[in-house]
Amino acid sequence: MPRPIEALIHTAALEHNLTRARAAAPDAKVWAVVKANAYGHGIERAYEGLRGADGFALLDIAEAERIRALGWRGPVLLLEGAFELRDLELCSRLDLWHVVHCSQQIDWLAAHKTHAPHRVFLKMNSGMNRLGFTPTTYRSTWTRLNALPQVGEITLMTHFSDADGPRGIAQQVGAFEAATRDLPGERSLANSAAILRHGLHADWVRSGIMSYGSAPDFPEHDIAHWDLKPTMTLRSKLIATQQLTAGDCVGYGSSFVAESAMRIGIVACGYADGYPRHGASGTPVLVNGVRTRTVGRVSMDMIAVDLSPTPEAGIGSEVTLWGEGPNGARLAIDEVARAAGTIGYELMCALAMRVPVRAVE
Repeated sequence: MPRPIEALIHTAALEHNLTRARAAAPDAKVWAVVKANAYGHGIERAYEGLRGADGFALLDIAEAERIRALGWRGPVLLLEGAFELRDLELCSRLDLWHVVHCSQQIDWLAAHKTHAPHRVFLKMNSGMNRLGFTPTTYRSTWTRLNALPQVGEITLMTHFSDADGPRGIAQQVGAFEAATRDLPGERSLANSAAILRHGLHADWVRSGIMSYGSAPDFPEHDIAHWDLKPTMTLRSKLIATQQLTAGDCVGYGSSFVAESAMRIGIVACGYADGYPRHGASGTPVLVNGVRTRTVGRVSMDMIAVDLSPTPEAGIGSEVTLWGEGPNGARLAIDEVARAAGTIGYELMCALAMRVPVRAVE
C-alpha cells in the first residue's frame, strides 16, 4: 500500500471563505488570489471552490494560462505585471489585466503593438516599499500612462504593510487618498487583513490568505473569530509505537527526554513532506481527533507524538497534522505555524510534491 500521508483540499470551505469575503465587503468585487499555485492548494483543485469570485489574481503567465484552460472567461490580474516586453503579447492574447509598478513597464507598453487597449492597475508605493510609484510621482505617472493608446482603463491600487497589526493602515490610506484625489478609475486596496479588520472595501478587494482558512492577524484573532474554515488538511497515520521509561530520549540529538513512563507514536510525516523541521516539541497535533503534542525533533520522514491523551491509539490510528480531523475535531494551521515560528502561508506553500493531494467536498 502507499505511504499513509495525504493532503485534502476542501472545496466547500474555499467557497465558504470566499462568501465571508463578500459579506465583509458587500459593495466590492472580489479577487480570489491564487498565486503560489493557490497557496499550495493547486489552482485546478481550488478553482471549483473559488469560481464564484469576480476575478482571479496571480503572478505569472503560466498560472494565467491554467485559469483560462479551466474555462474562466472573467478578469485575470497579474499582480506583478509584465516581466518583459513579450509578456504583453500574451496579455493581449489571453485578455489579462496587469499591474504597472515601474517605469520600465510603461516603456514596454509604449512599444507594444496591440489592437485592444490594456486594462492596467497602477500601483502606488504608499509605505510598503516593495513595488509601486511613490505618492509624489503617482499623478504624473498616471498622466503618462493615460496618454498611451495602448492603455484603456486604469485602476488605482496600493498594498498595506500593517493591516494585520497595531500600526494599522491610516497612514497609507491617507497617502493614497491624497495622491489620487480627483483621479478617475476604480480602486483596489484591501488585502485579507484590511477586509476583515478595517472594513476597507473600495471597488475591488483581494481575498488572499482568508480564502484558505488562515487568520491574517493570528494570534490576536483565530479562524473561529472570523468564521473561516480550514481548506487544507494534512493527515497521516501512526506506523509504530514505543514505550518509554523515565530518562529515555526521542529522536536526533536526544532533545526530548521523558520525565516519566510514557507511550509515543511514530507518524509517517516529516520535513520532506513539508512539515516544519523547526517545529519544537509541543507542537499541537491530533491523534484520532484528540489533541496532543509532538516530542523530539522532526525527521525527514517521521515525527513522534505523545500518546498519553489517547491510550487506545495504535498502528493505523489517524493523525491530523493540521486541518479537519475525525469526529469534528479541528487543528488550525495557524497554531502549528506559530509553534514552528512561522505563518500558515508558509506551511501551505511548502507542501511537498511527494504528498498525494485530492480535492473533497
